[in-house]
Amino acid sequence: MEFSIKSGSPEKQRTACVVVGVFEHRKLSLAADLMDRISGFYISDILRRGDMDGKLGSTLLLHNVANTLCDRVLLVGLGKERDFRDKEYRQAVSAAVKTLNETGSTEAAMYLTELPVKKRELAWKIEQAVIMAMESVYRFDHLKSKQDELRRPLRRMVLSVPRRNELAIGETAMQQGLAIAQGMNLAKDLANLPGNICTPTHIAEQAQELAKAQGFKIEVLEQQQLEELKMGSFLSVAKGSRQPPKLIVMHYAGGKKGQKPVVLVGKGITFDAGGISLKPAAEMDEMKYDMCGAASVIGTFKAIAEMKLPLNVVGIIPTCENLPDGNANKPGDVVTSMSGQTIEILNTDAEGRLILCDALTYAARFEPAAVVDIATLTGACVIALGHQASGLLANHDALARELLHAGEETYDRAWQLPLWDEYQEQLKSNFADIANIGGRAGGTVTAACFLSRFTKDYDWAHLDIAGTAWKSGKEKGATGRPVPLLVHFLVNRAGEGK
Repeated sequence: MEFSIKSGSPEKQRTACVVVGVFEHRKLSLAADLMDRISGFYISDILRRGDMDGKLGSTLLLHNVANTLCDRVLLVGLGKERDFRDKEYRQAVSAAVKTLNETGSTEAAMYLTELPVKKRELAWKIEQAVIMAMESVYRFDHLKSKQDELRRPLRRMVLSVPRRNELAIGETAMQQGLAIAQGMNLAKDLANLPGNICTPTHIAEQAQELAKAQGFKIEVLEQQQLEELKMGSFLSVAKGSRQPPKLIVMHYAGGKKGQKPVVLVGKGITFDAGGISLKPAAEMDEMKYDMCGAASVIGTFKAIAEMKLPLNVVGIIPTCENLPDGNANKPGDVVTSMSGQTIEILNTDAEGRLILCDALTYAARFEPAAVVDIATLTGACVIALGHQASGLLANHDALARELLHAGEETYDRAWQLPLWDEYQEQLKSNFADIANIGGRAGGTVTAACFLSRFTKDYDWAHLDIAGTAWKSGKEKGATGRPVPLLVHFLVNRAGEGK
C-alpha cells in the first residue's frame, strides 16, 4: 500500500473515499462536521434515522454525498469521546481500513489522524495509522493453491494533518511507520511458514538476502565452527534433528566507527516438539512459532536498514530444531556451555535457554553497549501476563526502563518482572553448575535467572514473547511483535547518541 501526507479540508478531497469519525451518541468529529455542513446536514439526518450511533469499530459507507468531490464517505465509530485513547484509535483505524479494503475503494483520504488522542502527538497518530493499515490488509496465503482475490483492494491512502507546517512531521512519522510495518510483515512471513519450509537453513538464507538487499554484513556459522567455539549447550539441542544448526550474525553499521553496538539475540527454534520431553499433540503445530524471536530480530534489521538508522547493531540468531531422536538430549544429561559452565538438562523442552546461553556468551566479544534477547521462552509467561504484554527482565534498571518506554510509545507493551537472587536457588543441581529448569513456581523468572548466569559482562535485558508473538484460534498467525518495541528502543538510542 502507498501512503502520502496531505493537509486540506475533507470536502475538497477528490478521491474514492473520505474517512471521518463519529463518537457515540452521534457526535460528529470536526472533519465529519465539515462534511455534514457542506452536504446540507445529510450526514446528521442519516444518523438521526438510527443507521449509526458511533459505537467503536462500527462503519457506515455513504455514496454521492452532496457538494463533496469524493465518491464515498466512510463514517467510523469512535466510541465515547472521553475514553478515546490508544486502543480506541488503533481499533478505529483498523476498522476503517478493513471496510475500505472490501468495498472497492482503491484509494482513500483518512481524517482519523486529526482526532485528538489523549497524551499522543501527531507523529504517533500517523505512525500508528500506517502500522494498523498495513496490519489490517496483511494476508499470508501464498501457500494456498488458490488465493482469495479481492476485487478492488485498497492501494493508496492519504493521511491528513491539520496544518501545512506539520507536513514534515507527518512525512517523517509515515516513513518510520512504514519501515516498522515492513519489518513486522517480514517477521510475520517468516514465522507463519511451516517448519518443513522454514528450517534453520531457510532462516539463514532469508537473513542473507536481506543483508544483500540492504547492504549490511552477515556471517553464518556452521556446525563445525560451533563445535570449535565449544557451544556444547546449543549443539546439544540440535542433536535430535536432521537439520544442521546455524548461528546467524548480522552487522548493521549505521553509527560511528568504534561506537559500541547494541546486540539483539533472537531465539530461532524452527520447530519445537519438546525433544524427549515430548509436548502434548494438541496445538503442537503452533510450535513453528518458536522462532519468533529470530523473526523479530530479522524484521527489526529490515526496519532500521530502511530508516538508515545512525546506530551500530549486531543481530545474533541461534537456530535449530528440537526433536526426539535416538541421539537427542535426555533428561539427566549434562552438557558444557561455551562459557564453561555445566548444565544438567532436567527437561529437554526447556531448550530455548540452552541455545540462548551460548549466543549470549558469544555476544560478549562485540563489547556491546547493551544486549537484548527476544524469545518465546516460557508458557509460564502466558499464564502470568496473558497475550497483552511481553515479559521483561533485566540486570540493569536503566535498560529495562528504556525498553518499557519504547513499548509504551508503540503500544507494543512489556511488563517488568523481578530478577532477584533468591530465585537462583531453584536452579541448583547436584550434578552440574546449574539445572535448566527451576520447577513450576516462577517459571518465567527462573528461565531469565538461568540466562543471567551468562550475561554478567554487560547490560542485558530479556523479552519473553511467548504470549505476544502469535495468536491462536480463528485468527491464528504471527503478530510481528516486538518489532515496534525494538525499533523504537533503537531509534531512541540513536537519538541520544548512545
